[in-house]
Amino acid sequence: MIEQGADWIDIGGESTRPNAEDVSLQEELDRVIPLVEDLSRTITISIDTTKPKVAEAALKAGATILNDVQGLKNPLMAEISAHFEKTIVMHSRGTPKTMKGLASYTHLVEDVLNELLAGAQISKAPECWIDPGIGFAKNAEQSLSLLKHTNRFVKTGFPVLIGASRKSFIGHSLDKPTTSGRLAGSLAAVAAGYYAGAKAFRVHDVQETRDLIDLLWKIQHSE
Repeated sequence: MIEQGADWIDIGGESTRPNAEDVSLQEELDRVIPLVEDLSRTITISIDTTKPKVAEAALKAGATILNDVQGLKNPLMAEISAHFEKTIVMHSRGTPKTMKGLASYTHLVEDVLNELLAGAQISKAPECWIDPGIGFAKNAEQSLSLLKHTNRFVKTGFPVLIGASRKSFIGHSLDKPTTSGRLAGSLAAVAAGYYAGAKAFRVHDVQETRDLIDLLWKIQHSE
């Protein structure tokens, strides 16, 4: 990933896929801390966790970005965020086991924005980013709508991160049941987010995404 042009690497030790099993504190620490210690010597590291003790350990190990998929709902995470250079506040509801049943919104974009901003406003990091949480407590149509309205999140003034890579809404939209067939859809989601003003993208296919963004940038800045 470093060789292919990643700007930073997001390390997480607990799956947040729908219906994923919980991971104990010790297991998560064992999975992520050695990686953070090793990779933080050569590239910026974000720690993807909802556990305050994992966040603290990762900070000591060299992580400089806190990525909380629960949007700082745990007050301890808001306090810990003060020690990181950057916090990413992602929108989600419930847990991996319950979030599919929580995808009911009165006004999708406004509801997600309001819930996101509640977390962003309590972040104590010098810099706070927001992530609409594509696929987290959202069905395929809702995920597409959030991508369409990325500019609404950009207008808040917070830098926006989009994580749409290989997600199920792409499979649903393009009839690609396996993740291996979702590269084109993942790149399309990045392009949509890029032109809407998103500043970062969490992806699996680093080289292809790097090439896409570099060419989009050159087109955008050509005469």
